[in-house]
Amino acid sequence: MPSTTKTLYFVSSALFTSMSVGILGFAMSTSWATKTMECDRGGSGDFNGSAAVTLELFDGRLERTFCPLFGPSVNFQVFPKLAETPGIPVVLHGVSVCLLILCLLSSALSILISLYNSVSNPYLTYMGPVGVYATSGTSACLSVSVLIVFVCNVTLTTIAQDLVRSFAEIPVDLRIKSFRMQLGYFLLIPYAALSLVAIGIIYAYDHAAYTHRREQQRPTEDAPKEIMMY
Repeated sequence: MPSTTKTLYFVSSALFTSMSVGILGFAMSTSWATKTMECDRGGSGDFNGSAAVTLELFDGRLERTFCPLFGPSVNFQVFPKLAETPGIPVVLHGVSVCLLILCLLSSALSILISLYNSVSNPYLTYMGPVGVYATSGTSACLSVSVLIVFVCNVTLTTIAQDLVRSFAEIPVDLRIKSFRMQLGYFLLIPYAALSLVAIGIIYAYDHAAYTHRREQQRPTEDAPKEIMMY
């Protein structure tokens, strides 16, 4: 059976990782970005309408005023709408979702490894501290990748314009007015931070255990050779 100290360290790591999973789960269910555009009906050069697209990972909302016509707010599913105009936006959005799913799987595996170590003494393999380093480190790295991929998709591609045009009854020219990232996007930062905290907790335990082992070996190492011969 593991010591009480080891149990506390690994349970704490599992707790922080569980908190990060809860944060990521909430982030995946809320808004990530809002992009507002000005609308020119028929290419006249008169931008007198507007449209705002709010994106979640799977759902979205379009609010428009004379773009091209006045219409009610519309809720839609992101992937089916993006599939109507396949290209870079739908690919990058799919990459973001896939990376987030991998984050969840890595965090879940980190929790299992931590709990396993809290009730047993596995060897120093992938089922020990190394496993927590690998899984939680993977989660943190993937979440940072999502931060980069998603903001590039929103700012550098025509994802919002494509969504507005998919609802337009006539051709429209669109000009970006503003955009802002929403809560779901920023929640990836505490998710990554908690994953690193989990790594830090296990590293602190691993370092303390290594120091303790060295101190136990030191009397033998420092003993005179004459004594060690007997």
